[in-house]
Amino acid sequence: MKYKKIIEGVFLKRPNRFIAQVLINGKEETVHVKNTGRCKELLLPGAKVILEDCTHNPNRKTKYSLISVWKENMLVNIDSQVPNSVIFQALKENKINGFESLISLKREVTFGNSRYDIYFESKDQKGFIEVKGATLENNYISMFPDAPTERGTKHALEMIEAIKQGYRGIILFLIQMKGPTIFRLNWQMDSKFSEAVKLASENGVEILAYDSIVKANSIEIGGPIEIDLNTKS
Repeated sequence: MKYKKIIEGVFLKRPNRFIAQVLINGKEETVHVKNTGRCKELLLPGAKVILEDCTHNPNRKTKYSLISVWKENMLVNIDSQVPNSVIFQALKENKINGFESLISLKREVTFGNSRYDIYFESKDQKGFIEVKGATLENNYISMFPDAPTERGTKHALEMIEAIKQGYRGIILFLIQMKGPTIFRLNWQMDSKFSEAVKLASENGVEILAYDSIVKANSIEIGGPIEIDLNTKS
């Protein structure tokens, strides 16, 4: 996933979850934030950020979109629209273990009352993949979610029903940075979602976690990292 044109800036403040004030070339600009999550540990006053330059689009209300932020020496992509595209492309390029012989890939496919991000088929199986982008990190531990997610809980529980009907079910957490060595559920933030994912895992749903290679103008899948579904601290 590549961005056509980017520019650097300095984060100032975030009046609401959709916009932020950023200093760009010495001028304060109102920019679109491509993530409605909290990102409180990332979007700190003075943080260096990367923005997508959209000045070529006269129909936009803002000239720029905030896509990444530097956390010390780690560049974290916070664009919530890219994880699905990154995983879809990785599947097409055989970069995810266990999905080497796919004959069909589709995006946004409904099962029951849920719409899953990716549907796939191979010669002997078919299934669904739900992709979650993780931007929360502490001491090289990645966690999800950073805010309560009723939708995520519903997806996890309904994935169990897909398993019962013979589908393969996967919840894949794409860690939108390179650095964390382990992935954990954020039990303190959303115990219902965490319990649902753990229950799904116990009923045959595969839980995967991959990190990302993040550059100023791009993000692509990295490699798998260790998963811990039980630790609640």
